[in-house]
Amino acid sequence: MTITLRDPEVTADVVAAHGITTDEYEQICTLLGRDPNLTELGVFSLMWSEHCGYKHSRARLADLPSSGPRVLQGPGENAGAIDIGDGLAIVFKMESHNHPSAVEPYQGAATGVGGILRDVFTMGARPIALLNSLRFGELDDPHVRYLFRHVVAGIGDYGNCVGVPTVGGEVVFDNAYRGNPLVNAMCVGLLAQDDLTRGFASGPGNAVYVLGASTGRDGIHGASLLASAELGDDTAESRPTVQVGDPFTEKLLLEATLELIGSGVVIGIQDMGAAGLTSSSSEMATRAGTGIELDISLVPRREPAMSAYEVLLSESQERMLVVADPHRESELMTIADKWDLPCTRIGSVTDDGVWRVFEGHDEVCAIPVEALTEAVPKYVREVEPPAYLAPLHAWSPDPGWLDDIDPLTALTTLIAAPSLANKRWVFEQYDHHVRTATVIGPGADAALLAIKGTKRGLALTIDGNGRYVYCDPYRGGALAVAEAARNLTAVGATPLAITDCLNFGNPEKDDIYYQFVEALRGVGDACRALDTPVVSGNVSFYNQSSAGAVYPTPTIGMIGLLQDIEKRVPPGRAAAGDRLLLVGADGAHLGGSSLLKEVLGQVTGRPPAVDFEAERTSAKAIRALNDAGLIGSCRDIGDGGLAVAAAELMFGLGADLGVELETSDDSDLHGVLFGEDSARYLVTVTDQDLVKATQLLAELEVMHRTCGRVVASAAYDIVGVGLVDRGTLEDLWRNAIPNAMQLSESNR
Repeated sequence: MTITLRDPEVTADVVAAHGITTDEYEQICTLLGRDPNLTELGVFSLMWSEHCGYKHSRARLADLPSSGPRVLQGPGENAGAIDIGDGLAIVFKMESHNHPSAVEPYQGAATGVGGILRDVFTMGARPIALLNSLRFGELDDPHVRYLFRHVVAGIGDYGNCVGVPTVGGEVVFDNAYRGNPLVNAMCVGLLAQDDLTRGFASGPGNAVYVLGASTGRDGIHGASLLASAELGDDTAESRPTVQVGDPFTEKLLLEATLELIGSGVVIGIQDMGAAGLTSSSSEMATRAGTGIELDISLVPRREPAMSAYEVLLSESQERMLVVADPHRESELMTIADKWDLPCTRIGSVTDDGVWRVFEGHDEVCAIPVEALTEAVPKYVREVEPPAYLAPLHAWSPDPGWLDDIDPLTALTTLIAAPSLANKRWVFEQYDHHVRTATVIGPGADAALLAIKGTKRGLALTIDGNGRYVYCDPYRGGALAVAEAARNLTAVGATPLAITDCLNFGNPEKDDIYYQFVEALRGVGDACRALDTPVVSGNVSFYNQSSAGAVYPTPTIGMIGLLQDIEKRVPPGRAAAGDRLLLVGADGAHLGGSSLLKEVLGQVTGRPPAVDFEAERTSAKAIRALNDAGLIGSCRDIGDGGLAVAAAELMFGLGADLGVELETSDDSDLHGVLFGEDSARYLVTVTDQDLVKATQLLAELEVMHRTCGRVVASAAYDIVGVGLVDRGTLEDLWRNAIPNAMQLSESNR
């Protein structure tokens, strides 16, 4: 049957408006053997967009380690899955919703949560936890405060309504993100391994159904034009491309999906996320090596007179595409009716490898499936290091350069910086105890959930440092993985695997592409060294505005396992007289540090190099100390160095307690206090256990020293330097963000 050319003429201007280059258009014509009509052009603009097609990243992502003895499902499906024993699996993934959140912060963030939830429960897993990584400009900007307030509200409202706890995350404020905030959402689910389901359109003759919400005009070109291009100065014009979420429908869809999978009715199922019906149907057919035929006149719509183009490009939320045996249709409909969800048959699986779309009797699209999914152009090039890196790497401060910086003043400045301060203003808006499995919630190095029916615990974290990656892309990428692993180790868990969200500027620019390639190399090397394969993830390019590109920001979501949750290391378990023990070397490295940024207003130097052997050894030592029952509390040492880690540890103790922090006699004071060297932890041990602990560390050949004690006075004392009242310091830490958010908000 020939294509019915009912659409307007496809001109060069129309092609360019769809984000398709001249060379790409010629390739499309070759694949089709003819010119596409407008609807087909729209479909290609989605599937060949950076957001869906990964044109500048797919070839490089193949270098990441993605296999291992625990990996049940790696990249290429809706989410990754790993074996945690006893027939159970964890399914998890992280994705970005950056541009939608910049344009419409509440719905942009809310639908980011909805989308990542669906990625997990479409695999058959019940979501048990959400985390997020948020980056904004500085809070002295009213528009930044507007974005921050509404992003947090969108995340909280959606997750709270669906009933999934938000148990952890990170929030960073830096003017590198002023024009383009980053909103990354992570979801973790639990299932029996036998219930693991993939998005396959298998079995020619099987039926294809739309389950869930009706289709509207929201989100059209969200993937192709909003998410795959730089932000313009006037974001208001892009608001129609942002989806609108309904968490109550999501909850019904979640329960219906899990029941359908459990019943065995489902052959394949996929969320209609980015690129909606187009991506879900074509990707499911590709995985199965089949074709698919759809009649979009049957798709339930909530708006009148929608064209085929609009239906296929819509990204309306809370929708699933289901492939099932038509002989079991009554079972499928019974379950859908139980959950009050529309379920409509719209097509069937075919054996001809063609993605074919009808509108009634008119054929509006006929495209080889692999032309949409496998023939996407791949752009790989070799580029030189950006010119800006040379002076950063040549940075070498003069002797005595910090003589005028009082350590206590520096400490109070760091503690009061919103990026390092307490994030309770954020996480108090999230329900982090719903489902009653949360053992350690937001505010600790990592969250910890009980795996019900077992003795084990699941540790979760999300981490990254864009400033590090900007200063040295390779080191920064590796440090993001190492820091996440330390977070899990600090609560007693063994890291298992990661998901990543790779946030960068325009990859067509050589400087940005170099940052991406080198950061990815750092992530890959660290994952290989720490035995944490990458099982899922997302690439988000074009994160820049007229103000410039964001810092290159690979965000790492990592999960770990604690075999006996009773052996967890909780925050705040210490008493007066307990000793502080530094596991690892003294700090010295200040390049790229929070001290430079927050105290001196400088972003320069290189972040510390990652010693992978030291990371492995120090983590092993922490777990050995914990197994021996010798650790009271533990903090990994990261932003702000030892001095900030000691303050954070103190804030978790009883209000009448403080700390004495001892520096080593022969070292640079500021380096010891604020250096951010990796592979280090601060732990408390009882005075009577100190000898056992140090003997064990000596046997493991791990550097360590006693560095102070917990004291029965509410003060923070740097021995030989001075002390500050704990209440004063803690007030700065707890109220930095709330105080900033009470400023006048003219842009609300």
